[in-house]
Amino acid sequence: MAIFKTETLKEKGLTQEQIDYIMTEAGREVNAITAERDSYKSQLATTQKSLSELEGMDAPGMKAKIADLTKQIEGKDSEIEKIKSDYAFDAAIKEAIRKASGRSEKAIMALLDMDALKASKNQTQDIEAALAGVKKENDYLFGTTEGNKPRYVTHETGGIDRDAQTRRDQANDALRSLYGKGE
Repeated sequence: MAIFKTETLKEKGLTQEQIDYIMTEAGREVNAITAERDSYKSQLATTQKSLSELEGMDAPGMKAKIADLTKQIEGKDSEIEKIKSDYAFDAAIKEAIRKASGRSEKAIMALLDMDALKASKNQTQDIEAALAGVKKENDYLFGTTEGNKPRYVTHETGGIDRDAQTRRDQANDALRSLYGKGE
């Protein structure tokens, strides 16, 4: 498309109305082309900026780092599963000790082979068997149904010692008079 100037068109013998129409139509076309050009310039600048950011990066190094991070994530997943299973195991042990009327969880747990019980295929039965063995050897760590009844100790009092009560009142009166309270 050729760019028209008003003077050139007047020299060709066109009227002002014709010149205005041609200029309006040409302006529309030029504006559309200019907008498209500006869009391409903007895209080019963005692409060049992104490329300049990527220039200093080491692609094999990035792949190795991604692989390391993936391994760490997998390690965390297995660590979380281990924590969950440890928590479930501890809860099962404590519940079994409670059911067996254990008096001290810590003392009983110290006598159990925890590693062997964790590795067991049938933990519930093995825990109960281990607790039975500990109970047989250390029955003082477990309560019985008869031994769990509270014992009450009673003592007869002779009542209020009137003489002591009088001395307390005298001492309180002396303190009140000393500090000026009670008058």
